[in-house]
Amino acid sequence: MKQSNSTEATLRLKGVIDTAIDGIITIDIHGTVESMNPSAAKLFGYFPKEVIGNNINMLMPSPYRKEHDGYLERYLNTRIPRIIGIGREVTGQKKDGSTFPMRLAVGEVALENSRIFTGIIHDLTDVKTAQEKIVTLNKILEEKVKERTEKLGMAVNRLLEINQQLETEIQERQIIEMALRKSEEDLKAALETEKELSELKSRFVSMASHEFRTPLSTILSSIELIELYKKTDQQPKREKHTVRIKKAVQYLTSILNDFLSLSKLEEGNIDILKERFLFSDFCQEVLDETKGLLKKGQSLSVTNNDQVQEIYSDKKFLRHILHNLLANAIKYSDENKTIYCASEIVDKQLIIKIKDEGIGIPLADQKHLFTRFFRAHNVENIKGTGLGLNIVKHYVGLLNGTITFESALGAGTTFRVVLPL
Repeated sequence: MKQSNSTEATLRLKGVIDTAIDGIITIDIHGTVESMNPSAAKLFGYFPKEVIGNNINMLMPSPYRKEHDGYLERYLNTRIPRIIGIGREVTGQKKDGSTFPMRLAVGEVALENSRIFTGIIHDLTDVKTAQEKIVTLNKILEEKVKERTEKLGMAVNRLLEINQQLETEIQERQIIEMALRKSEEDLKAALETEKELSELKSRFVSMASHEFRTPLSTILSSIELIELYKKTDQQPKREKHTVRIKKAVQYLTSILNDFLSLSKLEEGNIDILKERFLFSDFCQEVLDETKGLLKKGQSLSVTNNDQVQEIYSDKKFLRHILHNLLANAIKYSDENKTIYCASEIVDKQLIIKIKDEGIGIPLADQKHLFTRFFRAHNVENIKGTGLGLNIVKHYVGLLNGTITFESALGAGTTFRVVLPL
């Protein structure tokens, strides 16, 4: 039974060797060929019987043929491998004397009473042919690249010559274009300035004719009526018209003050006079001054988170900012609405918020809100010069602060002023 298994294993091993694609040759310690599979025989152009029993060096070209026995003997004496167990690229010789490149891997097998060496051979002819083609193609490619590079160099040199010829013309054109652009910009700036001045003039004439005519008409009509009230018991009627005259004069005075403030601000003819004061007390003073402007049912809601905080700023500028924002909130809110005034000091900055529940600012008009003489389209029937917010922004700027706002049509407006202390 054991002999049967051994025979079967031997036949199986022989079948594997005989059908292997790579060549397989075994030799003894003297270099004599003991076996050669069909792939090896075909590779070298021999029949196996022509090789078996002969020295393996018959498959090697000179000078390797003469040196092979020395290689084998040296390994057996020193056990230092050069091919055995390593594998390397060598040259084989066919029966017809031609040579071919091959990959040789040699393994050593120790048997019971002897030692054999097995060589596995892989033909590298196709690989070498492909490599040679690649080398040839690379050379051809290098020649073409060299040729193209020379042509490209000639083209580049030509372009450089053309560029040098055109450089002066380009510079001259650039100078001319810059001069023309500068003239165009100057002309545009002059036209814009003229347009702006024309628009400002139109706005001023329209505003002045409207805002001055109304209080003057009130004054004139009140005086004419007062002249009719000559009896003593008509004194209440005279006082009524006297109050109307006073309010009209106060309104005209406020308009003239706005013009005067704007003139001083734009000319830079204004001094900053800072002083230390309690903001809560100051804020209450301004609120008391504006209470007289409240419409029927309107109220002021005040929140001051720093009641005893002392600040260092210009009281006159700050008064004008607060008064104007509060007056606007009152003016553009209906009766029975609340005006909110909140202030706090955060990170050495005074933050003031004035919020109303008024008519709001149309989105299309919001970008022009701080422009001189500008008034939103939904306030044309409400008295105003369109200068207040422009002046406020100037004062905020002089105090190195910022002013922003949020508004929605019909939902009120909130102004936020931030002033560094």
